[in-house]
Amino acid sequence: MDQFENSPEFWNPRRRGPVCYNPQAARTVLPITLIRTKLALAAKSKAEMNEGMRAAIEKGELPALEPGAMAYMLSKRGFLNSKCGNCAPYLMFYVPVKDAKTWGAGALGTEVPVLLTPHFNGAPEPVTEFIVPVAEWSDGTPADAH
Repeated sequence: MDQFENSPEFWNPRRRGPVCYNPQAARTVLPITLIRTKLALAAKSKAEMNEGMRAAIEKGELPALEPGAMAYMLSKRGFLNSKCGNCAPYLMFYVPVKDAKTWGAGALGTEVPVLLTPHFNGAPEPVTEFIVPVAEWSDGTPADAH
């Protein structure tokens, strides 16, 4: 969470990211989001939220990440941040904490970039989240036409 939590967007009330999880992610990644949400709604500070997540992990309150966990964000109606609005449609892949380079994240010159998201990657959740932009929104319109 470190990089993202220092962003002014962390508490932006306009943020909404309609996400669809596959069954593996619904069982193992969604619980992370639910614990984070519970901590945020309890008015915890960012540091307290991190500590609460660490405590949940230590108590075994989160299931182990299942292989094949993925999600997608393809709705034009999202608002991810003030800089880009909804940014772009993309797929998200969840793996145990990895060095981003093992998946080619951040590699220059690739036709379809693999990006590392800042809000997982072992800070403190034991998950790395990669995103891969896709060419179309859920309604079939080109991403660059948004």
